[in-house]
Amino acid sequence: MSSQAFSESAAETQIADIPLVVDIDGTLVHSDLLVESAFVLAKSSPQSLVRLPGWLRAGRATLKAEIADRADLGIEHLPYNEALIAYLKEEKAKGRQLILATAANEKYAHQVADHLQLFDVVLASDARTNLSGKDKLAAIQAEVGDKPFDYAGDHEVDNAIWAHARQAVLVNASDKLERSANAAYDVGASFPPEKTSWRTWTKALRVHQWAKNVLIFVPLLAAHQYADATMVGMAVLAFIAYSLLASSVYILNDLVDLGDDRQHPRKRERPFASGRIPIAQGVMAIPILLGAAIVLAAFLPPFFWLVLGCYYLVTLAYSLGLKQLALIDVLTLAALYTLRIIAGGAATGIPLSFWLLALSMSIFLSLAMAKRCTELLVMEKHSGDAPLGRGYIADDLPPLRSLGTAAGYTAVVILALYINSPDITNHYEHPARIWLLCPVVLYWISRIWLKTLRGQMHDDPIVFAAKDNGSRVCVLLGALIMFSAI
Repeated sequence: MSSQAFSESAAETQIADIPLVVDIDGTLVHSDLLVESAFVLAKSSPQSLVRLPGWLRAGRATLKAEIADRADLGIEHLPYNEALIAYLKEEKAKGRQLILATAANEKYAHQVADHLQLFDVVLASDARTNLSGKDKLAAIQAEVGDKPFDYAGDHEVDNAIWAHARQAVLVNASDKLERSANAAYDVGASFPPEKTSWRTWTKALRVHQWAKNVLIFVPLLAAHQYADATMVGMAVLAFIAYSLLASSVYILNDLVDLGDDRQHPRKRERPFASGRIPIAQGVMAIPILLGAAIVLAAFLPPFFWLVLGCYYLVTLAYSLGLKQLALIDVLTLAALYTLRIIAGGAATGIPLSFWLLALSMSIFLSLAMAKRCTELLVMEKHSGDAPLGRGYIADDLPPLRSLGTAAGYTAVVILALYINSPDITNHYEHPARIWLLCPVVLYWISRIWLKTLRGQMHDDPIVFAAKDNGSRVCVLLGALIMFSAI
């Protein structure tokens, strides 16, 4: 054996004697298991949330244990740090002992270890001890004895452990932490975080969904007040406030649905489900967006505040439970769309007609049904199962299809009745021309359902309509018909 080969063999033997200790939250997993489990608890047992303050007063260890007793995480679907796992496998192949040491509750820690099949020892929080900082260091030292060890972590609290480690392994460390760690410790490896771009945040805020809030301008257009600068300004302000509030709800919905989204073929790529944006940042963004919406709403009439509050509460109820109730979910979605139109009337002071509200409920009920049918088709194609977290089974597809198309065609009947009513003469000089709108709407509804049943529909039909050329042509024709009737 050459001297070089002997040296390499000796180095590998020496490395094999040095345990590598790894954290979970923010390190092995692009997430925080305590926060995730709290959102699972909020969804599965919302009544338990009132007990959180009491558990917290008893200590973080008690809090984590009580939540873990009531909340199950989809461990196999967590956003694992694949680059770190590849590194751990290499170190394991060298004969190193891998120790999982985490402040997460022992239930989740053992489940993670069982799933990955990499770790020899698991050190975690229990009902008495929150294994973080100095307590984690003491547990590690008790396990390894006098042997040197390396530690992989991501947070400032890990300084207490790195100060006693042979080498520091930096994972998802901030620029500030990386600079201080490189100055103070021997850094053996570094796994920098993926930079969160504005594009990622726009996906998290679902800015593309703000297109739905254009419905706020419908009362303005229906009343032919689009030339009134004051009313237009109020509608624009309402649009921005509604959009900010909606984004806060979208983030909350994504955090509550993390487990289900990670098992969905498309939703698993969402920023929070994939771990591209830390959950903690999402939690902080919710009150900021909500506060900004409230500030803007303060400049609008009190009735708008009421509508905005109703929208928030109904959406919250939808996220926490109504979405799991068959038929109640689609009726709620239709109501939420209609609330946007009501919000437009509340912001501008324009009274809403029976015809407009009836038309909107029918159309949006049809679109909500199309959304659910799309989810059923997607999940059937990929797993053969019904959508997770929804109250439907695969056999519900035919009745949902029938109900959805019926609701869409009912909208056309309502439109025809409106054209034939005396009310129309108050707004249109040539109301007979609006009859041309009926075949346009019939075509559009039929197109939506044809695309849905072909499996070509987006998760959200409104988003599909905004991008679909056929839908754009229908909107253009509809606008020309309505303007010609004035």
